[in-house]
Formats: sequence, structure tokens, C-alpha cells
Amino acid sequence: MLCLQVKTDAAWANEAIRDLDSVLIDHAHCELKAASSATSLVARFAFIPEIARALSEIAREELEHFERVLAFLQHRKIALAPPEIDLYAKELRSSIASLPSPGQTPLVDRLLVGALIEARSCERFKLLLTALEESGSEDRELAEFYRDLFECEARHYRVYVDLAVLVATDRAFVEGRLELLAQREGQIVARLATEKARATVHG
Repeated sequence: MLCLQVKTDAAWANEAIRDLDSVLIDHAHCELKAASSATSLVARFAFIPEIARALSEIAREELEHFERVLAFLQHRKIALAPPEIDLYAKELRSSIASLPSPGQTPLVDRLLVGALIEARSCERFKLLLTALEESGSEDRELAEFYRDLFECEARHYRVYVDLAVLVATDRAFVEGRLELLAQREGQIVARLATEKARATVHG
């Protein structure tokens, strides 16, 4: 799906359904982190209007998603526990240092990491949506929410990639860079799948 080189194991969705409350908690924190990441890029690169406008819109949407997840948690009478360390995002950002660096790529890499995170979210939300539908879940509102998010994350992915092309002014370079980062992302996902004790949105 999109640029991903390693598919999520189908068992992930079954684990997620069995512990949906924990997944919703993790999801809430993911939306906050996505909003924070977008706004931090706006703050650093506000002098590029296209980036400021596009990522401000993404940040607003991520906060809206957070509010919707929070509403589901409140309906289930679940408190939002403190966030755990996001090993997936941390290792993905750290992997940039191991890539060949022509010198003009810091912002491009940050944007492409954002694209990869959105792509993985998109894939997982699609799996979760399918699992909810196949399980006969009566929570149709939650299933519809993940249907909306599946489409939204795919759009966010495209925005991040297009912004990277805007900055680099070279689509071929961006596509090659994205492929390198996607290889690292796949390795991280494959390893975390064997280490994580429970299903999370990214790990």
C-alpha cells in the first residue's frame, strides 16, 4: 500500500480487535504526535508558504482526529494513560542518519518520514476497519471513523510527498529517497512485530 515495502501481518488486526481499548489509547497519542510534528515543521519553515499552509491544515485535522478518539475513549469510560515511548517513530527518524546524504535533504527527509508514518497509519486503519466489519461489531460509528481516517491518511501521505518534491525540485530524487527510507521503515516494522507485547498503531 502506497510506498510501504513490508505489509503488516494479518494477525495484527485480530490482536487489535481483542484489545481495542489499548489501541484507541495508543491511537489518541499518535494523533497528538502527528499534530505536534506538523506544527513543529510549520514553526521551522514558516518562510515557505506552501509548507506552512499545507501542514497547518494537517495539524488541525490530526487534532480533530484526536478529539474524536478521545470521545470514543470517554464513551467507553477509559482514561487516556500517559504515552509510551514511540519506538517506531523514534527509530524511523534516527534511520535518516544512516542514509547517503547529498546535503540538501534534512527537510525532505523530515517530510518523507511524515509520509511514511501516514502510509503505515493508512494501512493499519484499513486492516482495523476490515476486522471490525468482519467481526460483526455493533460499533458502526467506530468503523465509519476508521473508514474516514483510512482516506484521510492516504491524502496526508500524498501531501507530505508533494511537499518533499516542492522542496527538492526533483521528483526522481524524492522517489529514490523515499524508497531508501521505506526499506528502513519495513525493517523497523518487521522487528517490532516480534518484540511488541500488544498491537499498536505503528509498532
